[in-house]
Amino acid sequence: MEELIQLIQANIAYAPYIIFCALLLAGFNAPVSEDAMLFITAVLAGKHPDYFAQLFLSVYLGAYLSDLISYWLGRLLGPKILKIRLFANMASAERIGNIHSFYKKYGMITILLGRFIPFGVRNGLFLTAGLGRMNFLKFAIADLIACTITTTTYFSLYYRYGNTVIDAIRTGNKIIFGLVILLLAIYHLIKKCKLLT
Repeated sequence: MEELIQLIQANIAYAPYIIFCALLLAGFNAPVSEDAMLFITAVLAGKHPDYFAQLFLSVYLGAYLSDLISYWLGRLLGPKILKIRLFANMASAERIGNIHSFYKKYGMITILLGRFIPFGVRNGLFLTAGLGRMNFLKFAIADLIACTITTTTYFSLYYRYGNTVIDAIRTGNKIIFGLVILLLAIYHLIKKCKLLT
């Protein structure tokens, strides 16, 4: 990551465009980490305060538009998208069904909480929202709120504390991810028990 920061720093005038475009690629399921982009952008903003606004806007808009891209890929391509190699491992039919039932039951809360889950889960959630034909306006509003909270929070923490906060955020993300998996397992068990009775 240090090499990437140095490369972007050497071309700081282009950094907002590079970061924005990299995040857009993440919407197409390219292996670009939103969390890494947030960290890099915040560190750069700390070292180059003249570019603070451009850097923050590039990571914020890039993250949000990336989510919308994932949604529309799922919505426009439908189940055919899972036959495309790049997306095939993203979600099984069962997983799509489970997430879709969460969307139906909890709606916007699924997006709000899902936005905090790292490890490629975000794109799966957004793609599934499109596959499940979730109302676009509801999706866009929920994701705008969630993206604003996560991007602003993480950017601020990285900007202020840099490397010292990374381990705490990674641990927090793992805890959130674990809790979501646990809640999904409990939900799945309850659903199975109801079917058996």
